[in-house]
Amino acid sequence: MNAIEEANVAAIDQAGQRGLAVRWAACAHVLLALMPPLAHAQDRRELLDRLVRAYPDALSAHDDTTITWRDGTVMAVDDGVAGKPFDQLLRNASILDQMRLSYPSGPAAPPAPNADPGRFRNEAFFKKMYGDCNTGEVRRNLVTIIWLPRSWGKPVQVTRVNGVAERLKRVSAEIDALDPALRAAAFPIAGVLSCRAVADTGRMSMHGYAAAIDLNLKVSDYWLWAGKGSTIAYKNRMPQQIVDIFERHGFIWGGKWYHYDTMHFEYRPELLGK
Repeated sequence: MNAIEEANVAAIDQAGQRGLAVRWAACAHVLLALMPPLAHAQDRRELLDRLVRAYPDALSAHDDTTITWRDGTVMAVDDGVAGKPFDQLLRNASILDQMRLSYPSGPAAPPAPNADPGRFRNEAFFKKMYGDCNTGEVRRNLVTIIWLPRSWGKPVQVTRVNGVAERLKRVSAEIDALDPALRAAAFPIAGVLSCRAVADTGRMSMHGYAAAIDLNLKVSDYWLWAGKGSTIAYKNRMPQQIVDIFERHGFIWGGKWYHYDTMHFEYRPELLGK
């Protein structure tokens, strides 16, 4: 940006900035609705290949229109509804919709409006995978791990499905080896299993499957805590080193959502896999 452009930017008053932000958010809603059903020109087969590879103990195959579970169950991957608005994607995502936004692993810029990769979840898919917490199915698969044995040393119950518990053990060991000032962001935790819906979607949280963990509230930020407005100002205090560790083991981070939840990590290897 040259000196003239900088001067022009500085001259924009606060009201004008708010107006631009509102217009940009509105445009983002339109763009999301018009976005093709598969992210970044990746075709259906590539995305479904990735999905099957991500969950080898649960899924056996796909034929571009359905996925087949290892118990023989067949599920359609698409509901045939094109151009869903953002709110509908949050509440009624198909299996393919789950993967329509690419997740940016590693250091990343603050998300664009409504860029929430991983927040579109097909509830039937995850209930089939992990069970229904309302009927006790999830609890039958819980195992106990010790979170941060050197730093905190408290027992935590996590699902064993997809090896989530073992992966969290490895995450815990790597965080425990960080500098004390960094690993302090990882304890005390705010929870793992919680049979509840997500506040703004009405759909089951990944905590309902014991496949997510919330870290230290004291160093966390959540978009709803900032109050509702036309735009959401991004906030984050979670160390990148902790984010990198989780991502290496198949967990995505809620700090990479426009509707950010920086304490939150959930096991979603299909969004990180190749």
